Amino acid sequence: MTTIQVNAEHTYNVVIGCEWKSELLALTKNRSRVAVIYSTAMREMIRFDANAEAEFHFFEVSDGESAKNVSTLSSLWNWLGAAGFTRSDVIVGIGGGAITDLSGFAAATWLRGIDWIAIPTSVAGMVDASVGGKTGINSDYGKNLIGAFHSPISVLIDLDWLPTLSDRDFSAGMAEVIKSGFIKDGEILTTLAGNSLTTLRSNLSMVSNLIARSVHVKADVVGEDFKESFAREVLNYGHTLGHAIEIHSHYSLRHGEAVSIGLVYAAELAHARGLLSEQTLNQHRELLTALMLPISYDASAWPALWPLLALDKKTRGAQLRFVVIDAIGSTLRLEDLNESELRSAYERISA
Repeated sequence: MTTIQVNAEHTYNVVIGCEWKSELLALTKNRSRVAVIYSTAMREMIRFDANAEAEFHFFEVSDGESAKNVSTLSSLWNWLGAAGFTRSDVIVGIGGGAITDLSGFAAATWLRGIDWIAIPTSVAGMVDASVGGKTGINSDYGKNLIGAFHSPISVLIDLDWLPTLSDRDFSAGMAEVIKSGFIKDGEILTTLAGNSLTTLRSNLSMVSNLIARSVHVKADVVGEDFKESFAREVLNYGHTLGHAIEIHSHYSLRHGEAVSIGLVYAAELAHARGLLSEQTLNQHRELLTALMLPISYDASAWPALWPLLALDKKTRGAQLRFVVIDAIGSTLRLEDLNESELRSAYERISA
């Protein structure tokens, strides 16, 4: 096992390569009640005889982003109240990033904050959503606009979940790994070079190493800036357009697929300004394409995407801010972009 410490509003461990059931039982042995939140798709995989002193309750929600809404959260609050959950009890989120986002926000808001544990089952959840303490649900006006900073007490990453993922889900999560490589850890990109999705999935040791390196990147950034006052914004590389595309596609695209397009778009913006070399721009395209990730989007979508960009959390007043890189591991923000410049870059990535 590999253990990575995250220093946020409190210190907690991300345990990579553990057996999630035994670790969960050990973590909850002194609790009275444990609420396990999971999605419909996980129903057969998470049921187990707890054989523990704690009283386990299981709450099923819909799959994916459809679970991250006020209605589901209200049902969760009522369920926690009916079951008598107190501040000494704990919530557990088992699933992809949408489930850990929802579970963490339920924990943040119940009794003004109770403990929670993240058990991510997707690559994206393992390297991004479950680490860092950002929890939330979606609004009709944008993704993750309602939320709170509330770190888990532990993140349990069981690599046995990986073979259960479809190629599409596995690939989508790798967009976040590639993002970590470009903003902070070039060794990630070196490791991935020359690999296809097939060769990567067949090499568990390599995947484990990539997950650990990505978690290290996020842990380092979060430790420096927990509440995203400035430094933590680098983790949103590729996300400004990515979130807009997610909304426009009505979440038919995976988060990582939208981020993949957003990464190429951000690289195009930097290249057009003379900040990023053509070689590094092409490196974005090559690595993402090799893992079967999309790098373009509908050419006719720009008029709908443009107003959605203003909902990005980095926006200040009427000023859009894009995280870009000028070299691998070197990030900066562009704050003086106009609509014409943004549209031109979009045209270069549109299908």
